[in-house]
Amino acid sequence: MSPVFPMLTVLTMFYYICLRRRARTATRGEIMNSHRTIESNSRTSPLNAEVIQYAKEVVDFSSHYGSENSMSYTMWNLADVPNVFPSSGDFTQTAVFRTYGTWWDQCPSAPLPFKRTPSNFQSQDYVELTFEQQVYPTAVHVLETYHPGAVIRILACSANPYSPSPLTEVRWEILWSERPTKVNASQARQFKPCIKQINFPTNLIRLEVNSSLLDYYTELDAVVLHGMKDKPLLSLKTSLIDMNDLEEDDYEENSDCVMDNLNKKFSNATLREGPNNGYFDKLPYELIQLILNHLTLPDLCRLAQTCKLLNQHCCDPLQYIHLNLQPYWAKLNDTSLEFLQARCTLVQWLNLSWTGNRGFISVPGFSRFLKVCGSELVRLELSCSHFLNETCMEIISEMCPGLQDLNLSSCDKLPPQAFNHIAKLCGLKRLVLYRTKVEIEDYDVIASMIGAKCKKLRTLDLWRCKNITENGIAELASGCQLLEELDLGWCPTLQSSTGCFTRLARQLPNLQKLFLTANRSVCDTDIEELACNCTRLRQLDILGTRMVSPASLRKLLESCKDLSLLDVSFCSQIDNRAVLELNASFPKVFIKKSFTQ
Repeated sequence: MSPVFPMLTVLTMFYYICLRRRARTATRGEIMNSHRTIESNSRTSPLNAEVIQYAKEVVDFSSHYGSENSMSYTMWNLADVPNVFPSSGDFTQTAVFRTYGTWWDQCPSAPLPFKRTPSNFQSQDYVELTFEQQVYPTAVHVLETYHPGAVIRILACSANPYSPSPLTEVRWEILWSERPTKVNASQARQFKPCIKQINFPTNLIRLEVNSSLLDYYTELDAVVLHGMKDKPLLSLKTSLIDMNDLEEDDYEENSDCVMDNLNKKFSNATLREGPNNGYFDKLPYELIQLILNHLTLPDLCRLAQTCKLLNQHCCDPLQYIHLNLQPYWAKLNDTSLEFLQARCTLVQWLNLSWTGNRGFISVPGFSRFLKVCGSELVRLELSCSHFLNETCMEIISEMCPGLQDLNLSSCDKLPPQAFNHIAKLCGLKRLVLYRTKVEIEDYDVIASMIGAKCKKLRTLDLWRCKNITENGIAELASGCQLLEELDLGWCPTLQSSTGCFTRLARQLPNLQKLFLTANRSVCDTDIEELACNCTRLRQLDILGTRMVSPASLRKLLESCKDLSLLDVSFCSQIDNRAVLELNASFPKVFIKKSFTQ
């Protein structure tokens, strides 16, 4: 071979690397050129045209802090040009997820974790954004304006949401991923991770976040997608190597087809014959089962192909008592459920959250699986499972008679009448209906019914209930005196002057978590009543009140020895000096204080 060709290849690689570096290290002026960037949307280079675009719309997400009928702190703020960046601080025009920190894992309502969850799957929330043009991504920039560091994965989808043609194949590819890391600064930043090259164009980007290490809510302002209209020349013959791909525990498992292989491994493959199974023959059956219980689902499938003995163990329904399929949402489909069916006849906990969207799971496929595997179900997680319809809810009510725990959060495509089937589940102990279309006209009536019928209720979340009044609270407090957790955040019709908060404190001595977020009427009297009556209190949120003094908070902290979280953000009487003094006296308590921008 002529020595000219290797030299050309090296020069081509060097030139392409320079182009990619230029895309990743562009100055703020190049990216943030106001509306002109959106209008022109491109820069030209000798080989290709680079397109820079902001998100056109937000098409799906798992949670947000704001209300469905508002634009304050909602995911919809991620669409279009930045509203806040490069400013730092707490702004209502940004996108904010529902939780942060570890406080939600420490409250009475926190569900137990699933076994066999891969350690490298740590996503807690997600948001999906579409862009005007499909491009081969060269960079994704996330504009973070407050407490950055929550984004841990960025994915691209092969499907074009704006294409009139039906989807034939939907493929997700991870552009970048990293374990949660602590970012000490709370100031705004332009997050520019080094993404890997993919071999299909995309205009659908997904961000996944983990806010567990944050000291407060992360706030995102906009997402910028850089890309080439045409496939990069180098990708036709040479692929770039991302060092992240070489990690043993990479979520992609060093291949593109984890769940495709998983489906094949669940099939009845012919196993090699052998004279014996080594020392495994001498181990008790129960001990082998205990050892295999530590494997993830893909590892269990791989091991099933080694010998008949391990195949028998790996296909034993006892290995699938807890089945968490959420980490494999990007590949799970009807075929996967079909192969799992025979092994999941004893499943008790099933997590299908985030799965089945864009046609991956059909109503018949879900129904067939539940008819075989639903009889022993106690817990069913279906958060953001948009394939669900009324037929699915009817199947759940019929096939899962022992169901105690049902999570339908953010299943916002379910019609209101579908929830009527939940009434047939008489054994329910936990029900999550966050961001669903349950139609409630009068929350006082609901609170009265709960107080009359649910005497053993321990947890109630009434976040952003617009019309509950002191009458409903009175019925609730008198009937549900075992309550340990109550969230009344952003309930504007509750006023301290009616005595509703005092009544709660006196009638609910077991309270461990109380959120009165954004209720400006909470006063010193309410805090002192909590100090006297609710000594088991662990978490209290009184963000936004104007009538609570440092003196009453000191009484509360002295009385409630187990208090670990106290949010006094935007409380006008609690200045920074007061917080420092309380922190010095009560170092075990996380006292959160944020100020207006």
